[in-house]
Amino acid sequence: MAERVEAWWARRQFSRGVDVPYPIGTYREAWAPYPMLIRQYHPDLNAGITLTQIPPAADVLLLWQCEAGHKFVATPAEQRSRPGAQRRRSAWCPDCLTLAKPAPVRPAGQARPKPRKPAKPVCDKTPPIPVGEPFVSQCAPKPASAVEARLRTDLFARLGVTPGFTAVRVARPFFGHVEVWPDILLPELRIAVEYDSTGRFGLEHVGDRQDSDQRKDRLLRAAGWEVVRVRTGKLEALGPYDVQVSTMGPRGLDRLIDAFRDIRGPLFVDAYLR
Repeated sequence: MAERVEAWWARRQFSRGVDVPYPIGTYREAWAPYPMLIRQYHPDLNAGITLTQIPPAADVLLLWQCEAGHKFVATPAEQRSRPGAQRRRSAWCPDCLTLAKPAPVRPAGQARPKPRKPAKPVCDKTPPIPVGEPFVSQCAPKPASAVEARLRTDLFARLGVTPGFTAVRVARPFFGHVEVWPDILLPELRIAVEYDSTGRFGLEHVGDRQDSDQRKDRLLRAAGWEVVRVRTGKLEALGPYDVQVSTMGPRGLDRLIDAFRDIRGPLFVDAYLR
């Protein structure tokens, strides 16, 4: 059961037999992918305990304050999982989210309707091809990141593989499609490359979105592909071959190709080098 931060800290002091059970900075790396939460957390509102002293999995009630001045209580797990379908800064604060999307007003005495989540139909635009086959999808979104576009250009300049594919056929539906859309596909190597950053408001590739990334990776691997994620903005690696970089430059590109060698072997990958 979640408890107030003062009680949680006192219990940790007793169980560990020390005044400071978690030194400042202990969990800095774990919180680094959440810049918006770092800005919302204030030690003076939480008995002087810093965010880097609190384990992300701790069942403790913390007091947060958003940039608009709203104060609210949430556990680390609740706060880290807030980003869902919303792609706006208000997603990090329940009060801001309510103001952005107010609940509909019902007449007095009217019962609250029971929510029903209809089954999402599967898109029929995916061609009838074997699982694992790459193709050009009618539904694939256009690249939105300039850095991703530059990485694509640099990668195909280094590797003589077939460009242009945008999707891979998978065995099970993923958001209403039996296809997934990696950022970059290297069909001869059967490797998909994803470029991940936290985005403008720290909403991308964290919380529920990270769970979605991992589900996508599992579908690709089940279809015979391997996934390499370029993780920026202090995002932790999700898979065994992920590359963590601060910015994507020539050294990052070299590390990415080294990851390909780890997956498929240097002789096979080097045969495609230009």
